[in-house]
Amino acid sequence: MKELCVPIMHFGEDESAEISLRVGDKKIYYNFRVISFPWDVTDEYSNGEDELSKSLARITRLKNAIRNYDQAWDLIQIYTPLDDAKFIQVLYRKIR
Repeated sequence: MKELCVPIMHFGEDESAEISLRVGDKKIYYNFRVISFPWDVTDEYSNGEDELSKSLARITRLKNAIRNYDQAWDLIQIYTPLDDAKFIQVLYRKIR
């Protein structure tokens, strides 16, 4: 098995979570962190009202957020936000 799914009830789009996991007898711990980055671009990142401008502004904002995030954490997955989402969630992993 290469993946493990952990359902978390009532997890809001602007919340973060950390999970530590020990696998078997190995003393390797995996820390997982879901971070919510702003996805709404109605502020200074928006250069127009058309969908292309809005998409490009969102991509730029997300790229900058990922680039400036703690480099000790590895990017694992970017989740698909809902159409009206104010935040986009990103999964990180850190092995210690």
